[in-house]
Amino acid sequence: MFLINEKTIFKKFLAENTFFFFIILLCVSFIVMVIQAVNNLDLVLDDGHSFIIYFYYTILLYPKVVSKVMPLIFFTSLFYSISKYENSNELKIFWINGINKINFYNVILKYTFIFFLIQIFLTAVISPYLQNKARNSFIQSDMDFFPSLIQEKKFIDTVDKLTIFIDKKINKNEYSNIFLKDDTSEFPKIIFADKGFLININGNRSLRLLNGKFINVNYEGNNLFFNFEQTDFNLSKFKTKTITDQKIKEMPLFILTKCMLDFSIKKNVNKDDTSYCNKDSINEINSEIYSRLFKPLNFFILTSILIFLIMTNHEAKNFKLNQISIFIFGVFSVILFEIITNYSGKSLTNMVIFTVTPIIIFLILYFIFYIKNIHKNTV
Repeated sequence: MFLINEKTIFKKFLAENTFFFFIILLCVSFIVMVIQAVNNLDLVLDDGHSFIIYFYYTILLYPKVVSKVMPLIFFTSLFYSISKYENSNELKIFWINGINKINFYNVILKYTFIFFLIQIFLTAVISPYLQNKARNSFIQSDMDFFPSLIQEKKFIDTVDKLTIFIDKKINKNEYSNIFLKDDTSEFPKIIFADKGFLININGNRSLRLLNGKFINVNYEGNNLFFNFEQTDFNLSKFKTKTITDQKIKEMPLFILTKCMLDFSIKKNVNKDDTSYCNKDSINEINSEIYSRLFKPLNFFILTSILIFLIMTNHEAKNFKLNQISIFIFGVFSVILFEIITNYSGKSLTNMVIFTVTPIIIFLILYFIFYIKNIHKNTV
């Protein structure tokens, strides 16, 4: 009988699965990214940011999308590959060449470990870094959103502490019958002008107003009025209401870990601390750490569920039912880990429990599979 080298057999199987995995991952992640990009259109339509910033922001969020869909795609691709090999009797090549099912399982676990590391690298390093970079794109840009923001006959309050009304937009940078309300000081300042032009002064965006009136509102009733022929209203100090504060999901892992240790173990966090590391945010920090480091353990659970596909062959009466059950159970596992992540941050005890439990489940599944196949070398 002609025997094939063990490495050659596994190389073919794993190469086919990897190729299928990346094809499906690219397709699904692209669809999800397009949907997310549509949801982010308000950055242009409402917040007035340029399309360049919008596309840059969307692209930088792509690794986050990949990390979200990767577990399900990994499970689906491996499920498809094993089912395909079983239905075409190609799995028998493994058994004929002296590879038992336990050895097959061990090789698949090593293969899974690679994706486990990739997922951790994405969730713990790449995704937070690029999310933070995406947010910084709003801060570091020139914030030249006013031309796209201003619309005729609409009160625009997207810009923080500034309300704008334009009766008529003559062209991209020229307007007529302008109303402005500036709330940056203690008392509001209201400005009317017959005409206005957007200009740049030393790199700062300003609105040059012609033939208008200032009203300094004083709530004690002593309002101050004065007319002007020309004045420049500085717009560079205004920002859109897009959130520019760094979120916990964007912070480096070592900073979050230090906060968790200080808060949960050392108990030395200042009660008056107004930064990210406080009583109100510690649950979210715990959940984020769990999501980045321990949630990827789900890959081993998924592989342990999938491996039971080779317990029976496609000629068995219950094979189809077994396939369906395994697939449903795997999808349920992915959903369950998403739910668990939300509860992992409630306390340090929860995090430990939800980290140890998948390891125990994996060991139980491995033990069951090992016992059932210890004396079987072929189908």
